[in-house]
Amino acid sequence: MTTYDRPFGRCFEDFEVGDVYRHWPGKTITEYDDHLFCMLTMNHHPLHTNEWFAAHETVHGRNVVVGNLVYSLVLGMSVPDVSGSAIANLEVESLVHKHPTFHGDTIYAETKVLDKVPSSSKPDRGASGAR
Repeated sequence: MTTYDRPFGRCFEDFEVGDVYRHWPGKTITEYDDHLFCMLTMNHHPLHTNEWFAAHETVHGRNVVVGNLVYSLVLGMSVPDVSGSAIANLEVESLVHKHPTFHGDTIYAETKVLDKVPSSSKPDRGASGAR
């Protein structure tokens, strides 16, 4: 029998430029998730929280999940694969919303390593750029 550990984050040496990490699991965003996030962040736009408004006054005809919730979830999904062992998460080069996210949609995310640079001031550290 073989036992496989899933690392929580990786060390600088573990990253290779071009590597892609597909984050697991995905997350189905519920209406409750979206409304709670909107209220916590004081984003009261009816596009996100008012079903009648979304149905009658928007191009999508239904509520759209607030983009910052999607971003926060994707960043959180990346932690076990990318920054769980890091001292700091220094940069996300790009985040692209290719399509709107609606209540009930399941999102998935991946990270691609774009660069890897040893620290010039602290030899036991480095930085990697990801997208």
